[in-house]
Amino acid sequence: MLNSLSLQRGALVLAMTAALVACGGKPVEPAGTAAPDTANPADAAATTALPQGWLRVAGTDVPTSTGLTAVLPVTVTSDDGEQVTVKDSSRIVAGGDDVIAVIEALGMGSQVYAAPLRSATEAGRNAPKQFLFNRTTGVEGVLSLEGTLFLGNSLRRHTELAKKLRGAGEAAVVIDDLQPAPDKVRKVAAALGVAEAGTQLAAQVQAQLDEATAIAAASNVHPRVIHLSATGAGGAPTVAGADSASGKLIGLAGGINIGTEAGVANYSALSNEGVVAAAPDVILVTENDLQLFGGEAGLWKAYPTLKQTPAGAANRVWVMPDVQLKAASVGSGSGALALAKALAALPSP
Repeated sequence: MLNSLSLQRGALVLAMTAALVACGGKPVEPAGTAAPDTANPADAAATTALPQGWLRVAGTDVPTSTGLTAVLPVTVTSDDGEQVTVKDSSRIVAGGDDVIAVIEALGMGSQVYAAPLRSATEAGRNAPKQFLFNRTTGVEGVLSLEGTLFLGNSLRRHTELAKKLRGAGEAAVVIDDLQPAPDKVRKVAAALGVAEAGTQLAAQVQAQLDEATAIAAASNVHPRVIHLSATGAGGAPTVAGADSASGKLIGLAGGINIGTEAGVANYSALSNEGVVAAAPDVILVTENDLQLFGGEAGLWKAYPTLKQTPAGAANRVWVMPDVQLKAASVGSGSGALALAKALAALPSP
């Protein structure tokens, strides 16, 4: 049976809101280039046996398309409103795993030339150049990477950077991370000169999302879910909030996302008292974040009071691929389906 604390909903939300601290993220200067991470933490996480009682929740049917021929040059509208002509996509500087996952699904992973450190995608980890990438990244650092196309993934972080890159003669397209996954898939594909394939992939992702929504609607089980991340809030562990990709996916799959209920945006820190008050029935963590936490011991150490919650008492910790939970991308539909089925399979309260 799923358990819950006997707290009034209004009081719970107030307590959680007070305990959550909005996450701005500590700025870090770009590191230029560095050798790829040979440890491949995401690969290790995917193949490592989980602690007893834990569950790996992962979709196996992420849409892909192969054998494509790009038609360039192509002119597209960047999400910052600018018209951008892409003439060469052979060396892509990618802003995040959400963008890279689409590039991989299109069979163009080898064109990812530069990617953020600690990428959860194979193409990102194998990129010839890797770097620290955040809102403070400067135009000189990106230009020094010598890419042919910059694909940013955030209007908040990359609008000004993209403007300066264009001024220096480099094609720069921003794909906002807050939009639905199918729209993102279409826009990335269009920028790479394979718009038709992008439309087909987006339709498959949408169909999966619709199926997950139907499963959730037919279920009478709607567990309280807390998605923990090892990064954010100045380096402290955080909880997925209202406008995070995972927060939206959890809701679509039939769960009640803790951060969304509190009305918190992005990823935010949650106090030990807030964890108890939230009373999650399920703890979600991604493969990459589990490695960053330091495995099972690190997760419990980051939030000691987790074990006092219904999820902790039941040892109900579910591990998902980063690109199926943490990023709105081509794997979102597959991840939503897997999560919806797992949530619906839980016993009724």
